[in-house]
Amino acid sequence: MFHPFDVEQFLSELEHGVKYNYSESGVHPMTLKELVELAGLDPDVLWNTMLDYPQVNGTTLLREKISAMYPGSTPDNILVTVGATEANTLIANTLLERGDSMVAFRPIYEQLTGDVRNRGVEVRYVDMDPDNGWAIDPAAVMAAVDETTKVVHVINPNNPTGRVLSAREREGIIAAAAKVGAWIVADEVYIGTERDTDEATPSFWGSYDKVMVLNSTSKAYGLPGLRLGWLVGPQDAITACWRRHEYASVATSVMSMKLAEAALAEPARTVLVERARRLIRTGFETLTEALAIHHNVFSVAPPHASAMSFVRFNLPIDSETLAMRLVREQDVLVIPGSRFHVENHFRFSSALPEAHLKEGLRRLNEVVEDVLRSA
Repeated sequence: MFHPFDVEQFLSELEHGVKYNYSESGVHPMTLKELVELAGLDPDVLWNTMLDYPQVNGTTLLREKISAMYPGSTPDNILVTVGATEANTLIANTLLERGDSMVAFRPIYEQLTGDVRNRGVEVRYVDMDPDNGWAIDPAAVMAAVDETTKVVHVINPNNPTGRVLSAREREGIIAAAAKVGAWIVADEVYIGTERDTDEATPSFWGSYDKVMVLNSTSKAYGLPGLRLGWLVGPQDAITACWRRHEYASVATSVMSMKLAEAALAEPARTVLVERARRLIRTGFETLTEALAIHHNVFSVAPPHASAMSFVRFNLPIDSETLAMRLVREQDVLVIPGSRFHVENHFRFSSALPEAHLKEGLRRLNEVVEDVLRSA
């Protein structure tokens, strides 16, 4: 039985053409001109780039830049992929097979979990606690693993809630994986998007011997159009993923790698992260001000990181109905919580230009007022 990718199906059918799009999960993207100027990149470097097949596992320079972000790694521990999406697909192909099980934390962005379910792998969900800031119970993680468990999958900071794991939760995840010799697959695409601190969320890299980390230029860097991601892991596991990468895509584009080399070099990388945090912090303030207009309707656990908030609402309609009314009546797009298997919520991205954000929130409140009048 095929399991559709609920979130991406919703987006791919609705996001293009909508005027007020709050469904994305990263900060407001940059233009090519902005990136070139910010990175101090000579445009002639781009004009003179040969549009040939690039180094399949990623250019040496780019893998060096990425490796510098993960102490103890070398470029041989890095594989450059077509976004974090391909990285997840390679994980599914390499570390798991029919009859295995994987543990994941819900609500969750279902790309890896959906992919492995379609391959006959059992996914065991540990539910995060909505009444305790989306916390994870380490005892529940330990209870979920057994001898069939080959992967414990974590998105940290989380999508869609923006929660960052506590030290106790991290230790519980590592202990559960170690108990059965499972891999920890850590999706860390939101590191660098911290809302309430300038300290980066700790990576799982280096915390346990069987860790695969994935990341990309999409979220903290505002460069989703590059479609460039990476895997970090033990060299033998990276090589196994590389062999499958040759089937999946051969390589990401040479231009994407050239631009990523510039974006991940200092001081450009720090400037991009600072830009993301500014957008996230001001955007969340604007969002909470707008939600306070209907304080009896909306509540949200403040995200520790990411451009997103997972907003709870108290209305006599479900999340899919609310989302579709917003599209039809106000040209506003949010992702209904039902797409994350959590009702009475929607995911809202607020790291956007202020005027655009405020207008969309005004339209959201108009629909809420109409729903309340009709109740």
